[in-house]
Amino acid sequence: MVSLSVVIITFNEAANIARCLQAVGDVADEVLVIDSFSTDDTVEICRQHGARVIQHAFAGYVEQKNYATAQAQFDHVLQLDADEVLTEELRQSIRAAKQHWQHAAYTLARLTNYCGHWVRHGGWYPDRKLRLYDRRLGRWTGLLLHERYEVAASHTTGQLAGDALHYSYHSIAQHVSQLNKFTSITAQELALRGKTNVTLFHLLLKPLWKFVHSYFFRLGLLDGFAGLCIAGISAWGVFLKFAKLKTRTERAEA
Repeated sequence: MVSLSVVIITFNEAANIARCLQAVGDVADEVLVIDSFSTDDTVEICRQHGARVIQHAFAGYVEQKNYATAQAQFDHVLQLDADEVLTEELRQSIRAAKQHWQHAAYTLARLTNYCGHWVRHGGWYPDRKLRLYDRRLGRWTGLLLHERYEVAASHTTGQLAGDALHYSYHSIAQHVSQLNKFTSITAQELALRGKTNVTLFHLLLKPLWKFVHSYFFRLGLLDGFAGLCIAGISAWGVFLKFAKLKTRTERAEA
């Protein structure tokens, strides 16, 4: 059986972190929290639950997760977000992987709670993420956002059974606020990649397609009001991303 470090990065996660930590006790041989100098009770709560805490200034999601992975006591790592909770089925699957480790990494499914509603459509489920890995065989990659763990070539990945419960947005206002933040980062990332040409296709048709694809083709309508909000706000996010990119490009050219 391999030993497992559960690694979590945090910043002001007092509302979520206890729930996350309580669910990893029987699979973790170490719990490590990398905190970006929280101003709430996050660090105190983590220590009350027996986690080892290192405070480290946030330099970006990719950099922070690679730093966190490097600080782990063990080579086999389960990386979680503070708003994620392991179900019993997923814990059983992780325990089985620890006993018979076969791959470089494993993916898990996330079931998201949106304003009190569990979302199973619209492209939000199963939302598989690669989170359980042997750190010697890969690393976190990406630019400013949309970080992902990449396994070295020739190595295989497996799938874990069970869900991680993802407590995402507690209100529409929180979703909109986060969207505003992330679309600014995404626009910056597109500019860094040299993708600066923005047309009416990006500003009108891509947002419309995002709504139609999410709400109708991916059956977001089956999630009721939550599905409608997700499709609508996601479409608005596509518009915002390209609108911010356009204004950013025009300022740079002025």
